[in-house]
Amino acid sequence: MPNARKSLVDLCSLIASVNGVTRDIKFRKDQVVFAQGETADSVFYIQEGKLKITVLSEKGKEAAIAILEAGDFCGEGCLGGQTMRKASVVAMTDCVVTRLEKASILRLIHESEEFSCLFMAYLLSRNIRAEADLVNLLFNSSEKRLARLLLTLANFGKDGRPQPIIPAISQETLAEMIGTTRSRVSFFMNKFRQLGFIDYDGHIEVHASLLNVILHDDSARPDK
Repeated sequence: MPNARKSLVDLCSLIASVNGVTRDIKFRKDQVVFAQGETADSVFYIQEGKLKITVLSEKGKEAAIAILEAGDFCGEGCLGGQTMRKASVVAMTDCVVTRLEKASILRLIHESEEFSCLFMAYLLSRNIRAEADLVNLLFNSSEKRLARLLLTLANFGKDGRPQPIIPAISQETLAEMIGTTRSRVSFFMNKFRQLGFIDYDGHIEVHASLLNVILHDDSARPDK
């Protein structure tokens, strides 16, 4: 939804200049935007950089569940009655994020038809993406899940030219996001590199040929 995202950037800038209901905040790499368990009282819009969503179990195990980039929102659960943050959001790179107070964005949704339509379109798009991620997790092999994640992170299938994955993402984080072990991720990363699907030396550069892993029918063989 490139046009919608561009419009949202312009609209957020206009709102900030007119009545000050937004506030731009800079976050350094690894800085916490908000933490699980904190009061849910605002929505954040990513202008620059990438953020990571993590959840912490009652036993203290942390897992990464999503990576967000410029054009994405986070913290919108507060608009649906969520009073406490159900996850933490951490900057993966230096970021510029716009903070919108809950009351302000609710008023904006009611008063601006343009913003309301764009925001709803974004939420629907995000819901479709979450459903696709769930299907991928349930029915695809870990090799395909990793290939799909790498292609998504490199922006294949989105408007504009694909880009190398920046910043470098640890194998532990990749393993958490596709529901497998770090050793399996290491095995497949080495395999992809040997086949020329990726370059992997300090950062990950994904080539279009990695799509072959997604398109290959491996339903007759066990998960490798």
